[in-house]
Formats: sequence, structure tokens, C-alpha cells
Amino acid sequence: MRRPVALRLQAALGTLALAAATGVVLSMPEAAAAAGGATGYATQNGGTTGGAGGQTVRATTGTAIHQALCGRASSSTPITIEVEGTINHGNTSKVSGDSCNTAADKIELKQISNVTLVGVGNGAVFDQLGIHIREASNIVIQNVTVRNVKKSGSPTSNGGDAIGMESDVRNVWVDHTTLEASGGESEGYDGLFDMKANTQYVTLSYSTLRNSGRGGLIGSSESDVSNGYVTFHHNLYENIDSRAPLLRGGTAHMYNNHYKGLSKSGINSRAGAKAKVDSNYFEDSKDVLGTFYTDAAGSWQVSGNIYDNVTWSQPGEDNNPAGPDPQSNTSVSIPYSYPLDDASCVPDVVSATAGANKGLKVSDGSCTPQNPDPTDPTDPTDPTDPTDPTDPDPTDPPTGTNLSIGAGSDGSSKASGTSYGDVRDGDLGTYWSPAGTTGSVSVKWSSATTVSKINIREAAGSAGTIGSYRVLNHDSGAVLASGSGAGVIGFQAVSLKKITFEITGASGTPRIAEFETYAP
Repeated sequence: MRRPVALRLQAALGTLALAAATGVVLSMPEAAAAAGGATGYATQNGGTTGGAGGQTVRATTGTAIHQALCGRASSSTPITIEVEGTINHGNTSKVSGDSCNTAADKIELKQISNVTLVGVGNGAVFDQLGIHIREASNIVIQNVTVRNVKKSGSPTSNGGDAIGMESDVRNVWVDHTTLEASGGESEGYDGLFDMKANTQYVTLSYSTLRNSGRGGLIGSSESDVSNGYVTFHHNLYENIDSRAPLLRGGTAHMYNNHYKGLSKSGINSRAGAKAKVDSNYFEDSKDVLGTFYTDAAGSWQVSGNIYDNVTWSQPGEDNNPAGPDPQSNTSVSIPYSYPLDDASCVPDVVSATAGANKGLKVSDGSCTPQNPDPTDPTDPTDPTDPTDPTDPDPTDPPTGTNLSIGAGSDGSSKASGTSYGDVRDGDLGTYWSPAGTTGSVSVKWSSATTVSKINIREAAGSAGTIGSYRVLNHDSGAVLASGSGAGVIGFQAVSLKKITFEITGASGTPRIAEFETYAP
């Protein structure tokens, strides 16, 4: 009998400890947009593009993510948020605004649309803090790790789902993510990837789900059957007890996934659900397909799957396994095209592609992982993109006249020995600091001046201190830009008398040597 997930995890942790002891280094390549965009059911109902075509900002805290959402002109203004570092309860607070509805204990994508969250740089980890999608549409989540989100118990809890969708959600693509727990329900963990209350047109691709009692569900109860049209492809389900996934009503398409170490059950189709199960590799698992724990039957269409060391229970009143010789009992029509790898190569392909920080590699059906197109014009992290309005490189300042020279300035506070005027004197040897780690400084003119770009230059010895920020039109209160780190910040040209740079997070006391402003 296979050990419970909490016990089996100890062996996995031991392997990681051995890797650390022997000096193994795991590289985390910069993210790039997956070539070809969304796949599966996320391509239907108008498609899923996230924040494509909108502003790109960088965030290193949960608060900065919320600020980016709240700083948009509207709740549907497209935005791509590049995330780097560890997001946790300590750096995630609620932010208010007309274009957002956030919460302090989770990343809340609520009552919004047209958003991309993508991990970049050395990786993005959401630690004990889940991503919740509510009454939202056109959302892309890519290249992030979400781990150890609890629904109960210590140290923290916030509903239990690593990624959870609920209440009239449409068109979500989750790609190249790692979703993991450290045990089952008795240890306080819930699902890794849940969909409830009328969630439709979702794709989970090239992701790793592991070390959890529950992989995920579609429908919270036998009466919650308005969910569906979900695609799962090229994912690794490893060391999972059950729900890989649990499907109540609706239609799901599972192809080219690797299921390994499912101890109780796998794809659980029930309450009238239909599952199309193509060319998957099931290994060292039990009851990988069927209707389990209910007499409300579901159905399935199977083809090309490999069952390697899979065991099957006996049928019963509340138990209807599809094996030991799984046969189709329904027909499912798929409205999109998809390249299909042979099941025999799925473990190798999935091992090379699934999860965060794998370089966003994909498969074209040839059993050979492919790198994403480095020239993809939709790539939000392309360092050669000359149109990137948020290029933070301070060594490449804007051309033209620095409008701050000769202007006025003020702010929220200033540390002893510093001056607001030091940010507009053209002298990198003088600087302004807030009386603490956060605060704001403004540049102002006697008459309306058009500005489209600023350059925040930190004083010598303080580079990298500035964390999250907002750029404000002080005249109207509108947020022109938000993100993290000093450097060049671009936004749509605006005519104003006063512009404010507000530091909302920092690793120490910031020192701004120059607050330069430029016309279009």
C-alpha cells in the first residue's frame, strides 16, 4: 500500500537536502512568452491574451502587484505584471482603487480582466499565499511557483487553494507553473488548482502539481455543474492522493500528462461530466480513471494512454473504476487543434518542459521539447524591446531636456540633512531621503507641462534600495505608473503641474539623487 502524501514527502525532501549538500545549483532562466500563446479551451470564447498590448510593470511584493492592478485607468485596462522574488503575507497588503478589489491575505484578481502575471529573473514564488481569481476574465498566469497554501492551521491560511477560480470566471490560461503543498487535508492543505461556481474556458499547461492530498477540482459539489471546458496538457501530477482532477459536470480534455504516484484516485469523472483522455502516461498509481466516492456517474473517452504499474479497485456502489482495461463510454468533440505527443515519450517531454523556471519550453507533437521563439513580439521580458515603457536601465537615460531643472519640488517628509530641491539640481552628489523607508517627492511647475517619462536616479551606495513605487498625477490623483525599482519609467503623455514619485516599499532608507522628467 502506498504511504500517505505527508509521509511520502519526507523522501522527496531528503532528496532535496542531498542536492543541497552536494552543491547542486538550480538555474532559473529569464521568462519569455510561450510561442503561439494560449492553447486548449482557453483559445475558445474569444481567446485568452491576458495583458497583451498594455503596460508592463515589475513587482517584487504582493502589495506592488495589487498597486499595479489598482493603478490602471480601469478594471479592464490591459497590464502585464512581471513578478520576481518571494511574495508572502508579510509583503502583501490590501490596496484600494476604482480598478481593483484586493485583499491582504492573498493575490486577489477580482472583478477585473486583461491581466498577465509572469515570473521573471530569478523566479517568482508565492509562499503560503494563493492566487485567487473571482468574477474575472482573460487572465494569464505564467512561470510562477505557488507553495504551501493552507486552508486551516498554522502558520498562515487563506482558503487553501494554490490557484483558485470562482464565480463567473472566463478564459484563464495557467502555464509553466509549479503548484505544490506539503501534505493533505489533515495537515491543513486543500486543492492546488480549483474551479467553482461557473468557471469556464480554462487551460492548465506545462505545469507541475505535487505533494498534495488534492490535485484540484472542477465543481465544488454534485450540484455545481456549470463549470467546464477545461484543458490539461503536458502537466506532471506527482505524489498526489486524489483529484487529478475531480470533475463534476462539464467537459475536460486531458492529453500528454504524466501521472505518477497517485495513491487513491486520479481523473474522477462524476455527476454527468465528460473527460477526453488522450495519450497520457499513468505510472505507479491506483484507480487513475473512473467515477469514485459517488453513485453520480460521469463518463470518458480514452485513446493512446499507457498504464504502467497501475492498480485498480473492485467496482462497488460508489466506485466505478475504468480499468483494468479502460474503454470509452462516451464521445467528446474537441473544437480546437492540438499536436499530440505519443504517450511513450510523455515522461521525458513533461520532465523537460513542465513547471516554473524551465525556460517555457513546449512540445510540437514531435516528442522533442522546443524553446519558445526568442523574437516573439508579445514577449513581455524581451530585453531588446525598444518600446518597453518600463525599461528600468538607469544607464540609458531619456534624450531631450530634463524638465526638472529650474522647476519646484516638495514632498511628504525629508530626512535630516536632505532637501527636496536636491532631486532637481542636476547634481548626483546631493539627494533627498524620506524620514523613514517610504514617502513621496514631487516636481512641480507654475504652468501645465507635458511629461511622458521620468528617470529616478539613486545616490551612490543606495542602488537597489527602492522597492515598490507609484507615479502620480498630483493634479488629479491618477496613478500614471507603478512597479518596483529605480530607473526609467514611461507612461502615456499627460499635461500637469505637479508629478509625484511615491515610494511604497524599500529595503532601507532610499536616497534619490535626481528626479528627472521628460516630454514626449
